[in-house]
Amino acid sequence: MTSSNAVIRPISSRSVVAQVTEELRRAILSGVLAPGQEFSLREIATMLDVSFIPVREALRSLEGEGLVVIRPGRSATVAPLDLDDLHAIYRLRRVLEPELARRSCLLLTVDELDRLDAQAVQFGDENLGMDGIYSSHLQFHLALLEPAATTWDTRMLTTLWRAGERYVRIGFGLLDYDPHEHERRERAHEDLIAAFRKRDPDLAAQAVFDHLARNEDTARTALDAYRTDAASVPKDRKTNAKSGSRSTRPRNARTQQR
Repeated sequence: MTSSNAVIRPISSRSVVAQVTEELRRAILSGVLAPGQEFSLREIATMLDVSFIPVREALRSLEGEGLVVIRPGRSATVAPLDLDDLHAIYRLRRVLEPELARRSCLLLTVDELDRLDAQAVQFGDENLGMDGIYSSHLQFHLALLEPAATTWDTRMLTTLWRAGERYVRIGFGLLDYDPHEHERRERAHEDLIAAFRKRDPDLAAQAVFDHLARNEDTARTALDAYRTDAASVPKDRKTNAKSGSRSTRPRNARTQQR
């Protein structure tokens, strides 16, 4: 995790609720706010240098995304990792995405496939961890299916991708140290493009189904290791995390106009 991801950053005065939502989502997805970590709403407001009200509104939105659990009173908890949730997310993705792939493989142009091929090469860059490639990774999968996707398809997939994002970031992030993992990521996405180039709906659908199944299996294995490591953390370190350690506080909080 880079130093830029290791803090919750202060919020400017523009669209405060939206920015608080975005910043807390980023902190949760990157692991700065760890699964199961408890915090008070006022503590988060102080970290972000905003008033209490936008934090409350932001947490309501994030609760709807399954990222936090709001407790009675003015406290909340980062939703714990749940392997059943991971399975449910991928089960739904395996229903939606292969069907879209059947149609999209007939609609994507050669130029679009060439651009996706070039993007897939980035996934093999050993200097980029999961946090570094995740945005482009989402864009890749959206572009792959977008020609066949309706507005509702995109909404549903975006919801599923967001729900699964921290599982993917944490799970696959644990594999970043292995250079073979970077090669696997590149090859897996190049194989998808190769299947789409065949213009065979059944082949494209199967390629996407297999891609998702492998990803779920890899994420589950990595998350088992993550949960084992988390369980071995000394109790005093967990307590410090709940109370707000240096890694979860802004370096240069400043007063903002609100």
